[in-house]
This record gives sequence, C-alpha cells and structure tokens, in this order.
Amino acid sequence: MNDQPAPTLPRCLLITAARNEERYLEQTILAMRAQTVRPVKWIIVNDGSTDGTAKIIERYAATTDWIDRLDMPVHRGRSFAAKALCFNAAWKAVDGLDYEVIGNLDADITFEPDYLEFVLTKFAEILDLGAAGTPFLQEDGYDSSRDSFEGETHVAGGCQLFRRSCFEEVGGYIPNGAGGIDWIAVTTARMKGWKTQSFRDKRFMHHRPLGTADRSSLSAFFSYGEKDYRLGGSALWEVCRIAYRMGKPPLVLGGLALGLGFLSATIRRVERTVSADLTRFHRREQMTKLKAIMRTLALRRSLDHFSLRTSLRNKVQRAVVPIMAGVPLARMEMLVDHFPQWFQP
Repeated sequence: MNDQPAPTLPRCLLITAARNEERYLEQTILAMRAQTVRPVKWIIVNDGSTDGTAKIIERYAATTDWIDRLDMPVHRGRSFAAKALCFNAAWKAVDGLDYEVIGNLDADITFEPDYLEFVLTKFAEILDLGAAGTPFLQEDGYDSSRDSFEGETHVAGGCQLFRRSCFEEVGGYIPNGAGGIDWIAVTTARMKGWKTQSFRDKRFMHHRPLGTADRSSLSAFFSYGEKDYRLGGSALWEVCRIAYRMGKPPLVLGGLALGLGFLSATIRRVERTVSADLTRFHRREQMTKLKAIMRTLALRRSLDHFSLRTSLRNKVQRAVVPIMAGVPLARMEMLVDHFPQWFQP
C-alpha cells in the first residue's frame, strides 16, 4: 500500500467585517457552521450597523464557541478603508492565539461544506503558498474564472486566506481610501516572492454584485476605473479592459463608465495610493498578461482567462513564437513593450 497519510491541516483564524448585512449574513454563518473543518476562531465585526446585523451575530456567537462578536463605533456610511480597520481591530483582539492561517470572509458569500477544508489542504501541501482561495460566482451568471482577467495568481477578496507569516510580512491589510486592500495584500505577497493562487476546483457564491452595496452598477464601474488609476494600473491595459467591458452587460455603458472613471482620475491627477515598487510590479504583470493574450489570439487558440501566463517566455520561446505566428505578432509585442512609456500620466 502506498497510501499517504492525510496532511495535518493548519489552524485557521477567520475575520469578517459586517456593516448592515442582515440580508446576507445569516446564510454566510450557516454555511460556515456546516463546514467539515472549522476555524479556531471566527470574529465577526459589527461595523456600526444600523439594521439587525448585530442581533444576528450575537445570536450565533451565544451558541457557537468559535464565533465571537466585536463592535466598532457607529459611523455614517461605508468606507473603502473600513474593512481594513475592522480586520485589524479583530486581529489585534486575538493577539496570542495559536494559528497558522488567517483569512478574510465577506459577509455576503456562501460555499459548499468542504470548502474551508479544501483551501486549508492546499496550505498543508504547498509550503511556499502565501495566499490561497478560489474563483467565485454571482447570481447573474458571472464566473470570475471566465469573465475576469485577474487569473489564477489572484485571490479574490471575498474569501482570501493567507499563511500567517506571509500576511505579517506584507503588513496585513493596509487602509486605503481607494479600496483594493485585498488586491494590495495579495499582489504585495507575490512581489515579495510568495506563491499566490486561486484553485478552480471550487467556487464560492458572492450574493451581492461587486461594488453595488450603496450605489448603482454604472457608479460601481466608474469607481472601478478610478480605482484602477489610483492602484497604479497601466493606461494601455485599461484601454483594452474598457474595450472588453463594452461587450458585456450592460453593453457599451459599463465600459464607458469604467473609462470615464479612469480618465477622470487621470485628468484630475488623483494621488496614487500604492508604492512605486508595487506600481512597477503591477504594470509588468499586466503587460506580460497582455502579450499572452495577443499570442493566444494570434495563434487562433481559445483564450482561457484564468490560466493566462504571468511569467516571461524564455529566449527560445521568444524567438519561435513570432515565427510561428508571423511578423504581425512580433510587431504587436514590440508595441506592448513600448506603449507603457507613452501612456505614463
């Protein structure tokens, strides 16, 4: 018999920031209570809710020894930095707790009973894995592995788990007025040499469309465009993203709103909210992805958004692929190499 013993799963701390989530929170709690493996502690932070969120948390915290409630002060509305402030307050509250993995769990998601066990198993099996998760679905049919170009090295913020040593090295979640605190954490981890990966064997369900908590979908797209600028994204990548977005519902309007958000931030010269090092790293990844997309399309192969390469080809590949695809591809790649310099704001 060559059966290998099952790996010992790491102990896990989960934290959820919940503001006015009475519509979704209970189903998230029920999904967690049904898990085959449970965290050593799950802290649900009531972020100044004015609805029944606090009562829902208290009801389950009173009957579940691994669920705790933490209250933040009442404030007027949602803030991009609030999630980080809530998370860090909970993280500080359990100083001294023994755990190896720490993760964020949004208050509006659900998943299968073996979901947490699946992700923790990956940490046990892959020793240099710094951050892990899965793609997600939305009730409108959206699948992040199919409809996003973030790819397998990105870990969606809705359920984002980190090895503790990795999370501490990147400085945890850093409050950012532009949002994207989960993106900053996982991209910084990758910049520092950690492996970050989403595993497409599983999905979690995100019940609220992204970015629409207190606004319309078009307002959300405009905000995403602003955020892309503030997080240091390449203008060339943004142009391609806008063109792609125009072919998705809401047709044309979503792409226009995205572009207007990016253009508005560019004209106003809004402050970038990430370091120069992270900006350079982010743009290099974007250009590598863009060249991978161009090569795939030029070779008339189907495009798998999720598994796009994010590492440069070796010298042999760089010589052979343009020959196979023809001179136009080589010219296109030269343009991609030089365009970022022209598009600097």
